[in-house]
Amino acid sequence: MLRMREGKDLILATKPYAHEDRSKSWAYTLSTVLLLLASFSMALIPSPLPFRILGSLLTGLLLLRMFMLYHDFLHKAILKDSAIANVIFTIYGLYTLNPPSIWKRSHDYHHKHNSKLHTSSIGSFPIVTAEKFKSMTKWERTNYLFIRHPLTIAAGYIFAFTWGMCLLSLIRNPSKHWDSALALLFHYGIGASIYISFGGLAFILAFLIPAIISSGIGSYLFYAQHNFPATTFEEKDDWTYAKAAMESSSFMRMNPIMQWFTGNIGYHHIHHINALIPFYRLTEVQAAFPEFQQAKTTSLNPGEIWRCLQIKVWDANQKRMIKLSEI
Repeated sequence: MLRMREGKDLILATKPYAHEDRSKSWAYTLSTVLLLLASFSMALIPSPLPFRILGSLLTGLLLLRMFMLYHDFLHKAILKDSAIANVIFTIYGLYTLNPPSIWKRSHDYHHKHNSKLHTSSIGSFPIVTAEKFKSMTKWERTNYLFIRHPLTIAAGYIFAFTWGMCLLSLIRNPSKHWDSALALLFHYGIGASIYISFGGLAFILAFLIPAIISSGIGSYLFYAQHNFPATTFEEKDDWTYAKAAMESSSFMRMNPIMQWFTGNIGYHHIHHINALIPFYRLTEVQAAFPEFQQAKTTSLNPGEIWRCLQIKVWDANQKRMIKLSEI
C-alpha cells in the first residue's frame, strides 16, 4: 500500500521540482509581454469596434497571466537575480497597482500565516469566528461584510488595488511604501495620457476595461483559493504550514484556456506547499504526487462561485465556514 506523505516529508519531496528551466521562464515571460502589447494595440488603435473589444478582453486576461509570472518572480521561483526581468516586472507591478514592496511584504506574510485564526487577515481577506462576529459592533460587522461582499471583490480595481495595495499602504507607511505613490502616478498617468491622446473610447477599451477584468478576476481567485466551503482555519497552537497548504488552500479546476490565462494558479495547494516551484511545473507535481490529487477542490462554475461567496464566518464548533443565515 502506497504511503501518503504529509507535513515536512511532503514539503521535502517537492524540492526537486523547485528549480526553473531558465529558457522556459524567459519564453513564457517574453511571449506574454508580446501578446499583451499586441492586444493592447488592438484595443487602442482605431479599427472595427468588434476587433477592438476583442483586444480589450484579451488585454484584461493577459494582464492576469502576467500577474502570475510577476507573482512567481517575487517568490524567486523564476528568473531569480535577473536585472532585465526585474525591470520588466517592476514596470508591470507599478502599472497594475501592485507595487513590489507592499505586495511582497503582505504576500510573504500570507504564506507564513495562511488560515491561522486572528492573524491570517494580513495579505488576505479578513476572517472571524461566529462568536467574534456576534460580539462585534454594527460598524465592525458592516466593514467586515463590506470587504467580503461579492461587489467589493468584483470591484477589486478600486478596493483591492487602488485603495488596499496603494493608498492604504502609502497612508500607513509612506517612507517604506513610496513605490505605492509611484504606482498611482504611473497607472493613472498612463490612463490620462491615453484619454488625452486617443479619446474616451480608447481609454475605456485599452485602459479601463482591462484593469477591471484583471483586477476583478484576480481578487476573486485570491478570495476563493482560501475561502471555499471545505476550507479550514486553526488556532495558532494547532496550525502547521503543511496542513494549511493541504487543508486550507484549494485546487481550483479550470478549463485549459483559463488555466493558461491564470498561469496554473489553480494548483494553489501545491504552491502553498512550496512557493519555489515555477508555475509551469505545478501540473507536473500534481501528476507525480498522489497526495496532491486528493486536494479539496473548487471551480469557476457559477454555482461553485456562489457557494464560495456566501460563506462569511468560521464556526469553531462545527469546524466549517458558515453563511450569515446560519449564525
